[in-house]
Amino acid sequence: MRSPGVLTSLLLCLVAAGCASSGGLEDMVPRPSLETTSSIPRPAAAVKEGDAGTQAIASASDDFPASEPAALVEPESPVPASLVAITPSARPARPRSVRHGVVHERRFRDAKPINFGKRSPKHLAVHGVDVSRWQGDIDWVKLRSQGANFVYIKATDGGDHLDPMFRKNWRNADEAGLRRGAYHFFYWCRLASEQADWFIRNVPKDKDALPPVIDVEWNHESSCKRRPSHKNVLDKMQVFMDRLERHYGKRPIIYTSPDFYADNLRGAFQDYPFWLRSVAAHPGKVYPGRDWVFWQYSGSGLSHGVNGRVDLNAFNGDENDWWAWLARQNGSRMASN
Repeated sequence: MRSPGVLTSLLLCLVAAGCASSGGLEDMVPRPSLETTSSIPRPAAAVKEGDAGTQAIASASDDFPASEPAALVEPESPVPASLVAITPSARPARPRSVRHGVVHERRFRDAKPINFGKRSPKHLAVHGVDVSRWQGDIDWVKLRSQGANFVYIKATDGGDHLDPMFRKNWRNADEAGLRRGAYHFFYWCRLASEQADWFIRNVPKDKDALPPVIDVEWNHESSCKRRPSHKNVLDKMQVFMDRLERHYGKRPIIYTSPDFYADNLRGAFQDYPFWLRSVAAHPGKVYPGRDWVFWQYSGSGLSHGVNGRVDLNAFNGDENDWWAWLARQNGSRMASN
């Protein structure tokens, strides 16, 4: 134990300008991660939750107890004031405009509208979005009123990246009445089991959440240039999905793009639900013979509540199909109000 005199000297040293040398507290900052797994280039450094600027995110919700292991998140400097923690007792009351159990009509616009013909997504009843840190600070009540009935939120990628907006988005989307789920961007240069453990470590187990999603694509801007064999791809995906299904009790959804699907997934995983990216034609043309639950039909959506563009998605079915599907995910009957 340190003596009081030594502690006093240390405190004085920290206050003094002369103590800010490169050999002191800076040595405690974790080394940057070299992993790059998003389609958008990432900063080189990573910081540890609990450090200045990210502790607010870690403590902002009851869903994430303070006792859980620390995670590495992408740095944001400076941290916007919107990320300051709100204690449960200080949270604002839920706006009266939020209506749970109601499907809101799609009111999104599109910066690059596509004519899908008779099989347009506008004919589908239930629409939603997917978001990450790149959407910034979202007004979830406004976004819900524009027709975002569900949201998939970027949580993790690889084995050591946590989206710095995940926890805030996870909490606020729920408070605004959206059905929420989390997705993981899969990294082909890391063990699938490590990635599954990382996702489980950071995404709460919520019986009302949408099934977890594994996002599998070829990322041309990743530091990982490996393209595993067809068999290896399927094996790694199976390991990841099995772990998530055991933990969350829900079969994961596979999100993919046309090129990756053509290389690896045609005819595979017939008993898994799919979320398909198809921004120029109906999924039936791009992925013939494949059943799907969600269709990502635009990457250039515009909506009140979000600055800039946002991905737009639709559920494959009518409103009754939506409630029935949700009930099956929860293992029980679910009323629509």
